[in-house]
Amino acid sequence: MPRVALTPAAAALIRQLSGRHGPLMFHQSGGCCDGSAPMCFPLGEFRTGASDVLLERLEVADVDEPVPFWMSADQYAYWSHTHLTVDVVPGRGAGFSLEAPEGVRFLIRSRLLEESDLPAGAPPLGEAP
Repeated sequence: MPRVALTPAAAALIRQLSGRHGPLMFHQSGGCCDGSAPMCFPLGEFRTGASDVLLERLEVADVDEPVPFWMSADQYAYWSHTHLTVDVVPGRGAGFSLEAPEGVRFLIRSRLLEESDLPAGAPPLGEAP
């Protein structure tokens, strides 16, 4: 089972944004201000490093490249037993996230993973390939 999924609304917004900005990526930092809002950037615009975890490469219909979903290792320590779903809600997005001008924002919905859902091994750490 994937650790991260998309709602249909999130997938539609990713298709729209990727058509405008090219390949995309997400980063979930767990910062103090809006820890449930992943930031969406053009691929490579946000630099990942050894303190980031690659949770998933999201496959989106009609988007050429998978969308990597990164999370800071500190945040992953708290969320390692959760399944994350990226959704879209009305409201102002974070200033640097690509969806901000659209009047919506990405939002994480989470649930605890069942024992049978837990993937084998930890996701990889490190810089984007």
